[in-house]
Amino acid sequence: MADQATFYLEIITPERQFYIGQAEALIIPIVDGEMGIYPGHEPVVSAIEPGELRFKHDGVWTPAAVGAGFVEIKPDYVILLVGFAEHPEEIDRKRAEAAKQRAEERLRQKQSIHEYYHSKAALARAMARLKTKHE
Repeated sequence: MADQATFYLEIITPERQFYIGQAEALIIPIVDGEMGIYPGHEPVVSAIEPGELRFKHDGVWTPAAVGAGFVEIKPDYVILLVGFAEHPEEIDRKRAEAAKQRAEERLRQKQSIHEYYHSKAALARAMARLKTKHE
């Protein structure tokens, strides 16, 4: 049985299992800000927004950039299914800046509604990476 001061956390992307293990706390980006999660949290299902999440393991906070997705929260278990998850050291700042500029340029141009949402999603991904890659 897991320690009562922790919960089981899984962060899963289409490409990999980003993190699987115990956590003491988790802060996730959601539509209207951030949500803090601790052991014993009430059951919730929520959408994840692109941004920075942080989880605490062995007293140390670990940041990560994440894409859009969903989270299922239970008192002793949390699973995140996200489009991407990257550690700050995996983020190429120049590449993220270039992606941000491309997305902003596409948003200034006339485009279909589909292209508009695609450009907004690309901009959100780039901004999540830039926010997490502190320099």
